Formats: sequence, C-alpha cells, structure tokens
Amino acid sequence: MKIEQLDPRGPRFGAGISSILMLVVIYLSLDSATEQLALWVMGFAVVMFTFGSLLGPARHPYSYLYKYTLRKFLKAPAYMEPATPVHFAQVIGLIITGTGFALGLLGVPYALPIAAAGAFIAAFVNAVFAYCIGCQMYLGLKRLGVLR
Repeated sequence: MKIEQLDPRGPRFGAGISSILMLVVIYLSLDSATEQLALWVMGFAVVMFTFGSLLGPARHPYSYLYKYTLRKFLKAPAYMEPATPVHFAQVIGLIITGTGFALGLLGVPYALPIAAAGAFIAAFVNAVFAYCIGCQMYLGLKRLGVLR
C-alpha cells in the first residue's frame, strides 16, 4: 500500500485559515450580542474539519484552495510528508471544534471560546512554526503501539 504524500505547505496554509477562524470565534463568542454568529463560524470550521477527517487532507477544500492559488507561484517543495499524521490531526481538530460547537449550542458558558482557543493554539503553531501538534500526537501513539 502506497502512503499518500503531501506538500507540507498545504496543511500549513489550511492551519493559517483555521487560526483566523478560531480568532474570529473567540472574539465573537465573548459578547452575547455576537455569540450566535460565533456559533455559525465555529459550525463552518466543524464542517471543514469534517471534510479533512472523512476525505483526507489532500481532498480538503483548503488543499484545493492552496493548490489552485498559491502553489503555482511557489517552487517545488523541498520534501513531501505522509498524509496519515495530518489526517489524524484533522480528526483531533474535528473533536475539539465539534465539542466546542455542541457545548456552545447547549449553552455551556465559555465552552465555545475555550474550544476555539485550543484549536487556535494548535493551528497557529502549525501555521507559523511548522509544528503539527496533532501529527506529533499521532506519532507518539504509534510509537506506543496504540495506533498501527
């Protein structure tokens, strides 16, 4: 079985978009007048993470956006990375944003901005420092034998 390879700049591009979305959610969710809008933005993020979780990172909408906009202006990547850890990171992102969204719908105080803050930290670190926390979780769980 051949492991799908990705241009590592694609997931970083998507992480940048996710970072911005999570900052918007945090900002909007701290005011009761805009809390409903924050839920809509978080719902959009949940849908995007669902695409990444179900279809894989290579078929994520942000991947296509990267491929057909920025990628054509860049040199070939210096290396490619396996898609499996990135896919796992998308699932973790879905769990975090989905939980925050569900709890926000249920009216749990501060659940939405706390979940958005967690997702923001992971996405920001990936976008700016090229360090994927979800990917590192995958590799750690694989070393421990929890994942195959």
